[in-house]
Amino acid sequence: MELLTASSRGGPRGRSLGTAVYYTGVVAICVPFVFVFVWMVLGALKTQVQNTTYPPLWLFAPTLENFRKVFAVNQFFTFMRNSVVISGGATLTALALGLPAAHAIARHRQRGLAIGILVARMAPHLSYVVPFFILFQKLGWIDTFACMVASHLIITLPIVVWIMIGAFEDVPLELEEAARIDGCSRWRVFTRIALPLCRTALATATILAFIFSWNNFIFALILTGPDRRTLPVAVFNFISSDEIDWGGLSAAATLITLPILVLILFVQRHIVQGLTAGGLKE
Repeated sequence: MELLTASSRGGPRGRSLGTAVYYTGVVAICVPFVFVFVWMVLGALKTQVQNTTYPPLWLFAPTLENFRKVFAVNQFFTFMRNSVVISGGATLTALALGLPAAHAIARHRQRGLAIGILVARMAPHLSYVVPFFILFQKLGWIDTFACMVASHLIITLPIVVWIMIGAFEDVPLELEEAARIDGCSRWRVFTRIALPLCRTALATATILAFIFSWNNFIFALILTGPDRRTLPVAVFNFISSDEIDWGGLSAAATLITLPILVLILFVQRHIVQGLTAGGLKE
């Protein structure tokens, strides 16, 4: 009886210790990322002199001059429009091509093809720049939306395919076979049975594809001119051979990061559900 009492007393202590260790680990992992974002915001509110002062200033009179400079000196709204059009176009095109491909790969067990798509995604984006530049120059597409959307498919398409393969594999094959027996075409089975059952994974694939396309830098820098450049290039414009405008750089980075950060905060639960939907197999 005494042993049981001691065990019952030790149980809550063990759980409390485990909880404390868990949250300590979470804080240790999150603090560096939060610190980087806070440092970026603070840099956006400082002058150039304050940003280059050592040791760093933590108490200062904030200024919005850097944000004004971002909109006045750079074509920020043009860059934002380009980012929305290119990221949205690349995401929609990837969905149109990737959803049927993922369904076919899942149903026909074409794992080799899936791995090939994953390898294309894992390859450094820099390795695609020269082939893309030669190809799009021959087509006359340099500095066009078509060029950027096509190049961003190497980013968005593999994400859509890989997330949706796991989701489609979780859809019972019997449901699709029953629909085929009832007279549905393969396309109607795909659109009326498979896709509605994979809504969470579909939302996750869409969000992640858009985010990765939004953040891409190298393609916008090499394959476009002033008229089609995207927001990440707006940050690069604050770096010159003479100096780095730390305030403008931080302000532009903050304006680029905030929309994606807000989006992630609202949809993080759906992203986690979508990524783990196909993770448990019998």
